[in-house]
Parts: sequence; C-alpha cells; structure tokens
Amino acid sequence: MLLTTPAMNEQRLQAYYQLIKSLLNCTDGEEPEILAANQGLLDAGFVQKVEEVAQMCSQHGDEKTANWLQSLAMQIGESLNLDNKVDLQSLSEEEMQPYYRFLMEVLQATADSRGNSQVVYPLLATNTDKLDGVLAEILRRWGTNSLGEATPDQAEYLAPVIVLFGNLIQQFSLGSKASNMEIAITGYEVALTVYTPEALPIGWAETQNNLAIGYRNRIKGDRADNIEIAIAAFTAALSVRTREALPIDWAATQHNLANAYNNRIKGDRADNIEIAIAAFTAALSVRTREALPIDWAMTQNSLAVAYSDRIKGDRADNIEIAIAAFTAALSVNTREALPEDWAMTQNNLAVAYSDRIKGDRADNIEIAIAAFTAALTVRTREALPIDWATTQNSLAVAYKDRIKGDRADNIEIAIAAFTTALSVNTREALPIDWAMTQNNLAVAYSDRIKGDRADNIEIAIKAYTAALSVNTREALPQSWATTQNNLGVAYSNRIKGDRADNIEKAIASFTAALTVRTKEVLPENHAETLFGLGKTYQDANKFDLAYNTFESAIATIESLREEIVSGEESKRKQAEYFNQVYSRIVEVCCQLNKITEAIEYVERSKTRNLVEQILERDSKTIFPPEIFTQLEKYRDEIAVGQYQIQNGKAENPNVLAQHLQQLRNQCNELQNQYLPVGYSFKFDSFQSSLDEHTAIIEWYILNDKILAFIVTKQGDVTVCQSQPEDREALRNWAIQYLRNYYNQKDQWRNNLGQALKELASILHINEILTQIPKHCDKLILIPHQFLHLFPLHALPINQNSENSPCLLDLFPRGVGYAPSCQLLQQVQQRKRPDFQSLFAIQNPTKDLIYTNLEVQVIQSYFNTSNVLKKTAATLTAINNTDLNTYHCTHFSCHGYFNLTNPSNSALILADAPVADTPTKPDSERYLNLRAGETHDLEKCLTLDRIFSLKLEKCRLVTLSACETGLIDFDNASDEYIGLPSGFLLAGSQAVVSSLWTVSDLSTAFLMMKFYENLQTINTVSIALNQAQQWLRNLTTEEFEALLVKYHPQIEEIFAQLEEDDQILAEEYLLQTRHRKPYPFKNPFYWAAFTATGV
Repeated sequence: MLLTTPAMNEQRLQAYYQLIKSLLNCTDGEEPEILAANQGLLDAGFVQKVEEVAQMCSQHGDEKTANWLQSLAMQIGESLNLDNKVDLQSLSEEEMQPYYRFLMEVLQATADSRGNSQVVYPLLATNTDKLDGVLAEILRRWGTNSLGEATPDQAEYLAPVIVLFGNLIQQFSLGSKASNMEIAITGYEVALTVYTPEALPIGWAETQNNLAIGYRNRIKGDRADNIEIAIAAFTAALSVRTREALPIDWAATQHNLANAYNNRIKGDRADNIEIAIAAFTAALSVRTREALPIDWAMTQNSLAVAYSDRIKGDRADNIEIAIAAFTAALSVNTREALPEDWAMTQNNLAVAYSDRIKGDRADNIEIAIAAFTAALTVRTREALPIDWATTQNSLAVAYKDRIKGDRADNIEIAIAAFTTALSVNTREALPIDWAMTQNNLAVAYSDRIKGDRADNIEIAIKAYTAALSVNTREALPQSWATTQNNLGVAYSNRIKGDRADNIEKAIASFTAALTVRTKEVLPENHAETLFGLGKTYQDANKFDLAYNTFESAIATIESLREEIVSGEESKRKQAEYFNQVYSRIVEVCCQLNKITEAIEYVERSKTRNLVEQILERDSKTIFPPEIFTQLEKYRDEIAVGQYQIQNGKAENPNVLAQHLQQLRNQCNELQNQYLPVGYSFKFDSFQSSLDEHTAIIEWYILNDKILAFIVTKQGDVTVCQSQPEDREALRNWAIQYLRNYYNQKDQWRNNLGQALKELASILHINEILTQIPKHCDKLILIPHQFLHLFPLHALPINQNSENSPCLLDLFPRGVGYAPSCQLLQQVQQRKRPDFQSLFAIQNPTKDLIYTNLEVQVIQSYFNTSNVLKKTAATLTAINNTDLNTYHCTHFSCHGYFNLTNPSNSALILADAPVADTPTKPDSERYLNLRAGETHDLEKCLTLDRIFSLKLEKCRLVTLSACETGLIDFDNASDEYIGLPSGFLLAGSQAVVSSLWTVSDLSTAFLMMKFYENLQTINTVSIALNQAQQWLRNLTTEEFEALLVKYHPQIEEIFAQLEEDDQILAEEYLLQTRHRKPYPFKNPFYWAAFTATGV
C-alpha cells in the first residue's frame, strides 16, 4: 500500500494540535489512553506535526519536551510502519513507477539547468505528493545501483547532480519539510559512495559538509543524535577543507561546525558554546569584511548569538562582545541588500541591549525599542508572521520595562503589543508561545496604571490561569512555576473576592511554585518566591511565618553573593525583590519587637549591596591575579553546574547541588580574605566596641515609615517609628530640595536654612534626641538612601527658636558619619596615630582662585609633603606615587558626582579636559562638567580607581571639591556607593567630603581652620565641627583681619588671574565683606562638608 501524507485541511490540523496539547498536559500514564481514544488521527500527518512541534520546542530551548515528542513520533511511526526507510518490497511496480519517472525527470532538470531553482522548484511544486519516504528509498536504491554500475566518468558526472538535487530539495519550502530533508540526506549518502577522501577529496568534503547541514536541520530521528552525526561530518570535511588548501571552504565549514556546537544537546553546554565561539572566530580569520562581506556578516551575527548565550566568562563583557558583533553584521546586512537578515540582526541586537549590564539602563532600553521597531518594518504579519509575533512580544517586554516616557503609556503599548502577538501565537498553532505571551500579558495587566485596578488584576489572573493550561508542571515545569509564582502575586494583590480566600490561593500558588523553584535547582527564583510568600504571610498578620520565610529567603540570597548582579532585566527585578526582602524582614522584626535582629538585617542589607557592587566592578583590582583567576574558575564551574541542574542535564542533581554550595562557600571565604566586608556582622560585638559616651542614630527608610535606631554601648536599642504621612513628607521635601539644587541654585542657597528646619521637623529630630542619654557627647549618624545627601549635622534643634542650635552644637566630641555600623567597626580598628606627611593635589584645572592659598597653609602643618600643583596633578603622577606612605591625602580640585552611573563619579585632574570634543562622545568615557567643557574620565580619578588605591597608613582623606559626598538619589537599593566609601575601603580611617557645589572662598578658610584644629585635636569630626562653628560665627571684623593676614598671598593670586576673572574675584570678595555681621552664617558656606569614619 502506498503511504503518503494525507492532505491536511484546517480542521484536521487543529485536531492534530489539540491531540498534541492533550498529550503534553496529561498526567503521567494517561498517554496510552488518549492515543487509543484518537486512533483516527494517528497517521503520517500527525507524525509530521509532532516532529514539527518537537523542532519548535527545541528552538525555544525546551529540549526535554522536544525529546519526548521526538520519541513519540518515532514510536507512532514504527507502529504505522512509517520508519524513515520505506520497504520497497511491499510496493508494486505500478506504485513505484511514477516515482521513478519523477526522479529521472527532476534529476535531468537539475543537470540541464545546473541546479537552477527557478527550473527545478516548479517541477517539485507539482509533485509534492511524491516528496516522501518512498522517493528517498527509490533514490537510495536507484542511485546506489546506478553509481555502482556506471563507469568512473559517468559516476563523477551523476554524483554532483544528485548532490545539487539534495541542496535544492533541502531548501524547498513546499511539501513536508521532514520528508524533504530525508530525501536530501539520502542523496548525499548516495553520492558519498562515489566521493571518497582518497579518489575525490574535494567533492567528498563538500558532500560531507552538505550531509552535516542536512543532519543538523533534520526533523526526524533523535535530535541529539542528528547533531552528533552533523558534527562528525563537519569534522570529517575539515580534514580536506584545510585553511591552507581551501581557505574559503574551510571557513564555511568552521562556521557550520560552530552552529552545530552551539545547538548541541549532548556534552557540556558551556563547553559546547566555547567550541562554537572558537570555530566562529577561526572562520572570521578568512571571512573578512573586505574579502567576503556577506559571509563575514553571517558569522558575526552567529558569533554574537553565541556570546549572548555564553555561560562562562563575565556576563557583562559577553553581552558587550555580542553587541559589537551584531552591530558589525549590520554594516553589511543592510535593509536594502538583505532585508530579512537585517531584520533578524536588528531583533538580536535589540535583545542584547535589553539584557545589557553596562551603560545607562534607560538608554539601553530605548536602543532596544528602536531596533525591535526597525525589525518590524520587515518582519510584518503578512510576510513573516511567526517572526513578527516574536518581535512584537519582545517589543512589548521592552515597553513594559521602559524607564523613559510615561510609565502608564508604556504599559498600554506593551499590552497592545502582547495582544497583537496573540493573533499569531494562538493556542492551537503555537501553544508554547501562546502560553508565554499570556503570562507576559498578565504581568503587564498586573502592573497596569490606567483602567480600574481591580479589573486589571482580574484580567491578569485569567491570563495566568490560561497560561497554566499549557505551562503544566509535567511538560514545562519551570514555566509552570514562574506562572504559579506570578499568580500568587496576583492573588495576594487581589481586590475583588474574599480577602481570606485570596490569601489562601496566593499561599497555595507560591507553595506550588516552590516545588520546582527549589534552593538547589533555582536558588534565585527560590528566594523570589519565598519573598512573595513571606509578604503574603505578613499582610495576613502571620508575622512568625513571615519572619521564618524571609529568613530562608535571605539565607539563599547571601549564599549566592555576586551571582546576583544588576544587569539583565530579570536580574534587575530580582535585585529589587531581594532588597525588599530585607526591608520586609526589618518591618516584621519591629512588629515582633525583635529590634536587635532588625538592625542586624539593616546592616546586612547595606552590606549585600555594597559587596555586590564592588565585586561586579572591581574584582580585577581588589584581588591579586592568581586569586582572581581562581575565583573565575569557581564562578564558571558554578555557572555550568547551575545550568546543568536547571536544564535537567545533571546526572545526580542533589550531589551536584551540594557541590555547588561547597564551591560558593569556598568562593566567599576566599573573597573575605581580600574584601573585609561580609555577612558575619554581629550587633552585640559591635555595640560592645562603642565607648560609653558615643551614640549612634541609624535611619532606615521603609515604604510607609521612617525608622531611626538609637544605639549606645549599654542598654537596649531604641527605635523611633514615624507615621506614613512623615514618609510622604520626606519624599516630597527631598524632591523639592533636589529640584531647587539642580535647577534654581540661588533659591536653593537662600532657602537652605529654612529647608533644614523643615527636614528636622519631618525627621522628628527633637523626639529622637530625647532617647539619647544625657552623658553622650559624641554622635555618629548613619543615613539611609537619599538621607546621605543632606547635612544632618546642621539640622536645627528647637526649630521655633530664632537662634536655635544645630545638631553639631549639642555634641562637643563631634558629629560624624558612617556608611554602616560594619564599616564603622572596621575603621575603628585601624590604628593611625601618625599625622606628619601630606600628599596633595592643588588646582589641577587652574581655575580655583583660593586653592593655592588653602594648600599652601595646609602644607605648613606637615613635616613632609608632596604637592602636585596645577599641570603636574595628573592621573599618571598619582599612579606613580606611593600613596601608602602618606598619613593625609588632600584633593583641592573639581569634583563630579554621576547620578546615573556613580562608579563614573570622579575627581578632575590636570590632563582630563578635552580640547577637541568628539562628535559623538562616549558617555561611558566623557563627561560634560560645565557648559562647553568636556572631560576624559580615563584621565580622572574615578570611583572605580579609588577602590584599588592602597591607603594603609592614611588617617585622613580630604576631598576639598564639589559634590564629593553625594550618592545616587534614584537608586532603590540600600548601598552607599560614593567617593567616601571608596576611600574608606581603600584603607583611609576618615574621609571629609562635600554635599554640594561649594564656594571656593569659604572652603579655603574652612579647610585652613580644620587643619589648624587637627594640630591639637585628634578626632577628625571634632576638628571639622569646630571649624564649621568657627566659620559660621566668624564676624565681618574677624574676616577682615584674616584678609589682612593673608593679603600678600591673595594679592599674588589675583595678579595671576586674567583681567575679567580678576574683576569677578574682587567683586565676589566685596560681596562677602558686605554680608554683615556674619559673612558665612548661611549653612551653604559651612555645612557642606561631612566627616565619615573616625
């Protein structure tokens, strides 16, 4: 009986998909029953569709489902006698004759046209009913016999025709793709009976390459085995196609081999990608842009994909390499020349920018959106519906994550794009893509701002539930667990329905998700789901359960350490989750009156962020080369092992999970030797290290309140908790303060005193002070988040009084600052009694008028000094100086704080100004400090470089520059990342820095008095506070006396100025003299500088 694929009408096609879906969604053991009930659908057409869905699953990375479907197709094919090799003995001569005639006709057309598709494809199109396993076996029988009986010349003529026919049918789009591939593979195998490496090496190698391509793209058979055969054939071809003999063919085969390794199922995934990258890179040594531009672009795109998927190496660097390669490919893959390739590369580039770790996150998303949008001009619904739907889904994700633009509008665009994608990603045609898009659509509705909140959540729940009809635990366990987690979030936020019932459903969903999202297999997702569960317990007032759940989540987070870094959006979201875990457990601790535990978690939160930021940016500078290499090996092994567990490729997942935990412990122990900031902080030991007369106020800002912990050596920790309206007032006050500072500087300066009164009232500073014992005469302030930006030491007390004292007036032994208790504990242990040697940077940009006077006076207080003046104050000069020999380091220069990328905050040095600004300056390298001025960050002392300094004898670093004490106001995390923390971690005992753009004149006199005080006062904070009080209370007469004292130096300074600058300087000095009776009473002049450390 002739076996052919029946014509598939739409109704039967939908029936096939419905049966496949039923098989994927059923419980284990139900498959035979379902198949028995659908015997009428079990034919060649069904087998073909199973194979196509299997290939689709493989392309989406779901190899487990793909392999199961492949096995199913083979079993049904065998039961129907649909194996790949048809038994021609069962067919009559009459049944086979049309095949023979067609085969002769198509081979003749191939030979006559020399493989012209415009001639051959119409013939194939009218005979699709013959493109099946019968033709493949007839080709095998006839070809083998004909080539065996032919003369050598005849065989050498016929074999290339068969190969050409194989190439054509492999690319033919009509008929059964699976059958077409089988016919092509058969043709290549037949040709190889003539082509041997000894007799016809070039033809043999070409056919081996083509055979490998056929097996790589094969639908039938086991996919893993097919790829192994392809790799063997590509490797065989390379024994002839050497770089020396056939460089172009060698490069093409290297490219193909690389693709096979990139798709390989067997072997270690991380190693496979490394082999692929090496082969792509090798191919590019021949496939240059000049010689072979189209091939070069193709390999660049494939190399970029490999780097995007890379497991080993630094993730941020891998993405940068991918972006560079995609961008390079686009220089050839233009829209005009190669529109589909251009669109594919645009889509891939957009995905890379969506995942990008380096650069500004908002800008990266904008570039991604532009690239997705560009791809859609070619990937239209009519021309490329599946690609169109894929890009629509990705564009929707980008809009959902968008930072710029109106948030509400962005989500509406995302919802529209997800909904549009669902017109192609239907449940019947593409069930896996449909479920993914339903999940994404639900997330968008969960976040939706417009519309009714209650209705939005209902839509989200409905979409999550729909997704779960395909995302089953058996078929797609990780997708199922993700959707269960999301559904738990939706039920915990649900407005409609019974609240208790919603909470129970949320708990059930989170608990279900945790059966897949285990600590061993998916540790980051495990912590994320624990957070959702803990939050649900807390909202239900089940505080003990909430505490235990959050505690488990934090234990998982802290075991991972630098494996969780900001970057890809998923990781960024996780980082936000993890930050909220600490915030939530602090809340629960307060609700359970576990105050000591609360402050320990406050500290651990700050430590986690600080450690991860440092490890992400500065590992190469913190650790010696051999230690860095060892850590990289640990991280690669962890990444590879985690991939194996998560993708079901580990032989013994439990044993491997235990091994990975051991590696994490070893990695953390090794890091702790060189980075002395960890999670081992114990509050009791810290408290006992304080002296009897010191008090600490540590703030912690929650979503709806402000916590202020008061710590002294003895007694319990006290916590003051504000009301929700105070939290909102603080937010509004901070926004207005910063808006005035950046946009209306004069108004900000004139209203600074009043603004500080308002802040003192919002923070309830008077009430907090009542909790501090009267005998405490030293105060340390540990702000949180944006409180680091404000001069808390200058907060007025008893605000109703006209001349009310400020905080620093109440504590004779000083008011200082610390980033955290743990860093304070570390710097307290540093014994730096010596203060005789000075290293200083003096006016490197030559535009600070009073800097020369400042440094000259300060220098006189030290026995030895090294001052780099003006043009000598370069980064090179600093690098060539052994800073480890100096007790004090003083920077009198311009400073710059980068709000969007704090690691690029910098002190501006002599050769940093750029004379010729680049046309399109790299924002990662260049900064515009003032209008018309561009500076090269590679010649500045940036925060990244500060971390790597060695200041093991340094007692004090003074940053007599602008904005050197600021941090990122928009950062949602707890970390204190700024220039002061950089110098503290580099080894200094104390850092003096500024909170705004300071006055050159007042700063010079403040610094001169500060260093004068240090000659008799051993504590930096006391010396600075007294200098600030002195400057604040300085009368006009006392100021005039100082001008007389330093008249020669000031005259010399003025004489060196340009005429216009001299006039401005004299005018400013005159204005200062006229501010009577206290020229510097405004906090702007005296309150900017803070002392951090001890």
